[in-house]
Amino acid sequence: MVDFTKRPDPEEEPRPDSSAQGPQNPYQPTPPPYPPYGAPAPGYGYGHSPAAPWGVDPLSGLPYSDKQKVVAGVLQILLPFGIGRFYTGHTGLAVAQLLVCLLTCGIGGLWSMIDGIILLVGNPRDVGGRPLR
Repeated sequence: MVDFTKRPDPEEEPRPDSSAQGPQNPYQPTPPPYPPYGAPAPGYGYGHSPAAPWGVDPLSGLPYSDKQKVVAGVLQILLPFGIGRFYTGHTGLAVAQLLVCLLTCGIGGLWSMIDGIILLVGNPRDVGGRPLR
């Protein structure tokens, strides 16, 4: 029979195994269940991810576009009627540059040439918002 009047001694109680309790520090951040966006997936090697086949922009973390900014800028300068903007997918801007160039008998091509320089020097994006390579 059990004696309920006797108080148990705390030193006689069995202690639980500390490894079965999980992390001891409750403020320690737990790792996310998935890799961060743009991180290489397991089995693909360093620097390659199927979500970003051309790499990731180090400043914004967005994957690079499949278009190149040098190609867009050179097309915009050499063919100054919106061809570079057609290449990047900005069809509305490209049609506007084409119409301005046609209606001004070529003088409006200055807009396209300046836009080509901005494409080469700046940080242009494609129609999806991804930075050009």
